[in-house]
Amino acid sequence: MGLKEQIKDDIKVAMRAKDTLKRDTLRNIQTVVKQIEVDDRRDVSDEDVEKILMKYAKQREDGMVQFRDAGRDDLADKEEAELKIVKSYLPEPLSDAELTNILKDIIEKVDAKGMQDMGKVMGAAKSAIGSRADGGRINLIVKNILL
Repeated sequence: MGLKEQIKDDIKVAMRAKDTLKRDTLRNIQTVVKQIEVDDRRDVSDEDVEKILMKYAKQREDGMVQFRDAGRDDLADKEEAELKIVKSYLPEPLSDAELTNILKDIIEKVDAKGMQDMGKVMGAAKSAIGSRADGGRINLIVKNILL
């Protein structure tokens, strides 16, 4: 079963369990998936759904920080709860050591010599790593290796 179908089934389970937070969070994600399907006139793949989930998770993290800074812990707690739900659908993130090893291999494959080859490395890294690491983390580690 793909991620799209899993989310659809979990919405039904959340409705039966009267778990409004999970239901609403998954409905928001499902809405984005359907919007892409309508706009692009194509079925979304699991990779597309993972990208949507990563973007949604990033938005929740940013919102959580902003609400905490504004003293709105109630809203920050809601964002944190949504983030936990979203992360349960994403693959386990890579550790820094694993990520560094993968990036060293990629740098070797694309024959990167310095910062001028950053674009080649990032393109190859995003396709190889997918949603198992945030782009910011990848960027930071690549810079440390290339410098």
